[in-house]
Amino acid sequence: MTLSGKTVAFLVAPEGIEQAELTEPWKAVEEAGGTPRLVSTKTGEVQAFNHLDKADTFPVDATVSDSADYDALVLPGGVANPDFLRTQPAAVAFAKSFFDAGKPVAAICHAPWTLIEAGVVGGRRLTSWPSLQTDIRNAGGEWVDQEVVVDLTGPSPLVTSRKPDDLKAFNDKLLEVFAG
Repeated sequence: MTLSGKTVAFLVAPEGIEQAELTEPWKAVEEAGGTPRLVSTKTGEVQAFNHLDKADTFPVDATVSDSADYDALVLPGGVANPDFLRTQPAAVAFAKSFFDAGKPVAAICHAPWTLIEAGVVGGRRLTSWPSLQTDIRNAGGEWVDQEVVVDLTGPSPLVTSRKPDDLKAFNDKLLEVFAG
């Protein structure tokens, strides 16, 4: 699988990103020949976490208001990251734009909160951190407890996963789907 020539947006909040859920898919995209770009609501750096402990910071490549053409979207988890993003209309619109354009999206852990806010989980089958299952069902989605789920029923291919322990399966499926 190759992502050569493809640019993948990683949408994150200024802080609260689960570091492994950012860095492992980022590395997978790079190794497949793709170009990952860190997109946030503000310029500067973002603060990642290892669960509740501060981890590394990462430089932002672009903001959600910058015009750019991306081929796919990755939404890392962490509790604070998607909880913040879902309260930011520009971030929600950025995520929704991938569905409107039929581009693939991958979300892990708590990241489906942003997709719920964007109104794109209705009729879709997905997984997440278990505490989101009621939110997903209330938004019209079908929640399942599986390592990784690929849903091809909507306008955009959607890859979801539950937690950092599922990253290998998540990365394998997002590369497969993003490669087309």
